[in-house]
Amino acid sequence: MSRSFQYDRRQGAVLLAPDRTRFRLWAPSCEEVTLEREGHEPFPMSAVGNGWFECEVASGAGVRYRYGISAELSVPDPASCAQPEDVHGPSLVVDPGSYIWRFPEWRGRPWQETVIYELHVGLCGGYRKLAEDLPRLTALGVTAVELMPLSEFPGDRNWGYDGVFPFAPESSYGTPDDLKYLIDEAHRNGLMIFLDVVYNHFGPDGNYLSQYADGFFAHGQKTPWGDAIDFRRREVRDYFTDNALYWLMEFRFDGLRMDAVQAIIDRSWLEELRQTVEAHVEEGRHVHLILENENNDAALLRDGFSAQWNDDAHNALHVLLTGEDEGYYGNFSGAPMHSLETVLEEGFCFQGQEAPVDGRRRGSSSGDLPTDKFIFFLQNHDQTGNRAMGERLTTLASPDALHVAYALMLLNPQIPMLFFGEEWGSRTPFFFFTSHGPELAKIVRDGRRAEFRSFSAFQSVERREHIPDPNALETFERSRPDRAEMEQPEHRRWLDLTSGLLALRHRFIMPRLAGTVSAGAQILEGAAGKDKALLARWMMGDGALLTIAINLGQDAAVLHDRPEGEAIYVWPHPPNGSVLGACSMGVWLKESPHV
Repeated sequence: MSRSFQYDRRQGAVLLAPDRTRFRLWAPSCEEVTLEREGHEPFPMSAVGNGWFECEVASGAGVRYRYGISAELSVPDPASCAQPEDVHGPSLVVDPGSYIWRFPEWRGRPWQETVIYELHVGLCGGYRKLAEDLPRLTALGVTAVELMPLSEFPGDRNWGYDGVFPFAPESSYGTPDDLKYLIDEAHRNGLMIFLDVVYNHFGPDGNYLSQYADGFFAHGQKTPWGDAIDFRRREVRDYFTDNALYWLMEFRFDGLRMDAVQAIIDRSWLEELRQTVEAHVEEGRHVHLILENENNDAALLRDGFSAQWNDDAHNALHVLLTGEDEGYYGNFSGAPMHSLETVLEEGFCFQGQEAPVDGRRRGSSSGDLPTDKFIFFLQNHDQTGNRAMGERLTTLASPDALHVAYALMLLNPQIPMLFFGEEWGSRTPFFFFTSHGPELAKIVRDGRRAEFRSFSAFQSVERREHIPDPNALETFERSRPDRAEMEQPEHRRWLDLTSGLLALRHRFIMPRLAGTVSAGAQILEGAAGKDKALLARWMMGDGALLTIAINLGQDAAVLHDRPEGEAIYVWPHPPNGSVLGACSMGVWLKESPHV
């Protein structure tokens, strides 16, 4: 049997030979555990210390099994590699060598070449169907696709953050080998492929861990999803470290995006994980670890994590484009252009100051970090799907101002990220959706509608009733980007804009990006355009000076200082003196005399 990865998992069902499998479970709350295979008598597992039970039996790939943890209850494997009958069904023994990689020489791409495209696999038709779309994304200028979480979740419709089997790729999208085919196809097309992983909580349906490993959770330490996972325990740390290595080594993902790491109660595990990944990844291979972190912990980025989603950039621009100021947008509504100025100059907007909405201090100083430590986006699954009606910016913002913000996203030296459909200016909403059983479905529906009770547009019960039911099939289907839009002139112009901007990024920004740092930013004040325009500069890694001036004002031109000396005017037209017209943007690049 061939091995397709270079790390041996410490738990779950591990195929030792074609006809022999080792089963291993951490169940410290149990005195005894049995292995239950379909078509076989229960087999007692040996207690080997510290809550571990294991056995080796004559079984090969394709065997379905559970663990008997009591006379009344048998459970799937928490380290299951496949759940073909969903979260309450038996686990499946999988042969990791059954897929033969066609492009094993792929070593990834440097981080500075990254242009991310976030997507939902289910809405794209599953692993195999999504693979068919990869050549289009490559031709567009995308260099990395990021998959929303794949851990097996209840039913066949879910964002993925309700997963309960972190090692089992969602079965409604295809088999584990179908997922490997998708990854192989990404590499064939020169694309990196990242996976969003959730290490801060499990979903509410199908998680049996507390019934045989109560110590997996830190009771008394709460997160928005319930009891925190106890990362102070070695067994818990190893479970998630194994999972990260499983995706990176067996499935050959090029990186992981780690969801809401502020909810991980022991920060030291993050550093341990990064060091372990670095120790196992092959020499010369590029693997990237991305954070979502409400705490804006710049130290993690200094210590080697590739980058963090820059929510501050999104929030400032969203307020500027829409004027919305409810919820967390209230933290940016006082002076949104000043917030954007800070984001472009220093990375994070919140660097330890109090947030106006809740008074909580958040963040740490980030001005010393290179620009590629921050991921810049206008839309993503959270910022779109967590809206009551799932609206995209194309339905909320002025088209002219949105074009300027879009160009800023794709040409500034932070790492850009598109949300699927954004490249053609899709107007299709993206809703929150699930496929829970009747009891949990009602709780989720009622809870979601209650979340918006404090928003002015949803004060009445009648208005809240219009918020789509997450569990309805229609809610899922309405969230699928309408590809027919691409044939319409308006959306063809968006596609042309996207490909043109990404071509400029590939030509002028990517080759110079490593080591780029801010050279300052300032708000441009002029008559009616006050606080609607700014100019930012960066010293690129090769010594060139990049200047970007934007004006989001709808009806006022502003003055700005042109770069001194000869400069390449990158976007979009030859400049009109020192005047920046309404809803316009200018990008200059002054090459270093040493280039």
